[in-house]
Amino acid sequence: MIMSVVPPVLIGLSYAVVTSLIREPHRRRFNAIMVAGAGAAYLSGGGLGGWEFVFTAAVTYCAYRGLESWTFIGVGWLLHTAWDVLHHLKGSPIIPFAHNSSLGCAICDPVIALWCLRGGPSLVDLARSRWRLLNRFRSGAA
Repeated sequence: MIMSVVPPVLIGLSYAVVTSLIREPHRRRFNAIMVAGAGAAYLSGGGLGGWEFVFTAAVTYCAYRGLESWTFIGVGWLLHTAWDVLHHLKGSPIIPFAHNSSLGCAICDPVIALWCLRGGPSLVDLARSRWRLLNRFRSGAA
């Protein structure tokens, strides 16, 4: 069970860290494009029929609005999470030869969504500032 959860969480965290290297406003726009791509990921499988087009349109709208709003990007990732769950339950995974791929995606996506809903802050800059503060505290300068 734990091995089904840990890798997707680490993937979501890794995504947030790596994309933190992109400076704003480009980071937000890059993430809007990424959620748009995720919204279309199930189209080729068509596991939920015509609803795949409705879902893709909804996430595309979120991605478009996400060009200017982290909140819409986060909402797009949460919509994708729900779609992942539906595909997992239906037995129509995002990667046809990997039975639990939609489940993994449903675990990974909310990690990314939470980061986006917090405004997609640079985790690299946050880690650097915490490290400097810790070093100041250790040296007695705080």
